[in-house]
Amino acid sequence: MIGSDTVLWGQAVIYTIYVVAIMLLVGWFAYSITREGPSKVSPRAFYSFVGLLVVIGVSLHVVTYSTIPWTKVDLHGNEYPAAKTYAIVMQDHQFRLPSPKLEVPCGQVAEFNVVSNDLTYGFGVFRPDHSMVFQMQVVPWNDHNTIKWTFPENGDFTIRSTEYSGPEGSHMILDNAIHVTGCEK
Repeated sequence: MIGSDTVLWGQAVIYTIYVVAIMLLVGWFAYSITREGPSKVSPRAFYSFVGLLVVIGVSLHVVTYSTIPWTKVDLHGNEYPAAKTYAIVMQDHQFRLPSPKLEVPCGQVAEFNVVSNDLTYGFGVFRPDHSMVFQMQVVPWNDHNTIKWTFPENGDFTIRSTEYSGPEGSHMILDNAIHVTGCEK
């Protein structure tokens, strides 16, 4: 599985180029229709460029769909049984983990079942450099706050609440709460 940081970097580059192309098209069109004299932009040229950008935009989505690491597991979760499941409770602006440190096997599907007993929280997992691995919103009194994830490398990961749940929510951070082992890297 490709890491989400690699996917994010690649998509940021591709979509930045795409947005710059759109901005240039709009700028070219605006300049051409606002200057004095007859417009040098024919409707055919303009709509050809717009059509090309639509085709490129749709193609980008189709091509990058298969690189997003969590898509298959989200769409076909039953086909990916969890090697280990972790039941986590959130209440009173605190995480209640089944153990002080969650031992997660590298390269295998881990399932996080998170329940909130009072407020809407976020369940986010972060790398040591503070970049996000994944997150989900945890709706209170709902048993379907579940996410499956495969960690592609060893390491320690921090759990944070990623949803505003009042001023106390900013302190919902468990450093190095997830310990992933088992990869050869």
